[in-house]
Amino acid sequence: QVQLVESGGGLMQPGGSLRLVCAASGFIFKYRPMDWYRQTPGNERELVATIDPWGRTTNMADSVKGRFTISRDNDASTVSLPMNNLPPAATAVSLCHVTRDTDYWGQGTPVTVSS
Repeated sequence: QVQLVESGGGLMQPGGSLRLVCAASGFIFKYRPMDWYRQTPGNERELVATIDPWGRTTNMADSVKGRFTISRDNDASTVSLPMNNLPPAATAVSLCHVTRDTDYWGQGTPVTVSS
């Protein structure tokens, strides 16, 4: 079965950096685009970043351009989201996502940006 396991979240001061990693299994990773979303309490999930199966094309939300990047390692079946210059508004649960026969989500990793 499809499994997505996120890691790397935590507490960070404003202006700091974190690197999120999603480990995928249960499907042929190199054939699927991968996404990172974020969600705050009471709000819908918001798309943050997308990467194509080959890692050549990425799309970033306007709110994170220049500060976040997305990359993937098809040999390791992982997708990463390095996040730099984090503002307090970046506080959210970050989730990994893939669409195969249906949408699959990880359990999420919390990111808290606070002084």
